[in-house]
Amino acid sequence: MVSVLAVLAAAVLFGTTGTSQALGPDDTTPLSIGAVRLVIGGSGLAVLAFALARRHARRRAEAAPRPALGIRPLLLMTSTGLCLALYQPLFFLGTARNGVAVGTVIALGSAPILAGLLEWALTRRLPRATWMSATALATVGVVMLGFGGEAGASSGADLVGITGSVGAGATFAVIANAQRRLLDGGWDPFTVVGAMGASSALISACALPFVDLRWLATTPGLVMALWLGVGTISIAYVLFTWGLSGLTAATAATLTLGEPLTAAVLGITVLDERLSALAVAGLIVLACGLTLLAWGSRRPRDPIPFAVEA
Repeated sequence: MVSVLAVLAAAVLFGTTGTSQALGPDDTTPLSIGAVRLVIGGSGLAVLAFALARRHARRRAEAAPRPALGIRPLLLMTSTGLCLALYQPLFFLGTARNGVAVGTVIALGSAPILAGLLEWALTRRLPRATWMSATALATVGVVMLGFGGEAGASSGADLVGITGSVGAGATFAVIANAQRRLLDGGWDPFTVVGAMGASSALISACALPFVDLRWLATTPGLVMALWLGVGTISIAYVLFTWGLSGLTAATAATLTLGEPLTAAVLGITVLDERLSALAVAGLIVLACGLTLLAWGSRRPRDPIPFAVEA
């Protein structure tokens, strides 16, 4: 249950991302926000996570030797950083096109399905019946939110925005599965998430010379960048990866549906986004799916059905 709460807490922090962007300067772009967010957040994540990893190194040494850094774990760690870097502009593109509530819901609503399918493809292990039921229920809520949209809207969600949001969901699914395989291979969660932060920060830093960063010199811009980096990356991903150590990738991805739920509530209460009756009903259905999954995830994680080479 502690793992469930850690992932849910991370999801709530993730859920403030779109609202923070909407309250920030107007002259930003999805790429500039994403790059700055990861340079700050990825660097902070690496420092925080590696410090925690060193703190627990002696305890780990007594329990089991640290696995060797081979090609496979190195590729998995790098892939998480690359996917986290790709997630940023895709996510902000979705929220810019379709609003914070709808864009976030589509992004994270697609992640559990993609994560479950990817986990099945990698491990040949079908997710639990509880996960299937909860994810199906939550997905129905996501679809209702997507089709319902904002009250008074003349049409459905923007296609380019949907593509960006689903792409963001796909990168999150890869992150969850790659980290799960690293944890199953004997790597501690703090080393795993620290490697993701360091690699994502390096990749994003390469984009900084090509984006307009004048908004960063303003007070609202700096505050937004610091919160997006430290709060929604550094702290949130430490919580997420720690919680993932006691859950399957599919379950963790479904629990992150707390992010679009948080984003939708903030969009309504803070940004004055008015959702239709169908979208509000979708929020309720989504919340019921999360509750079902959290209740069913009180049991320990399933036995590991495969071995990961170091």
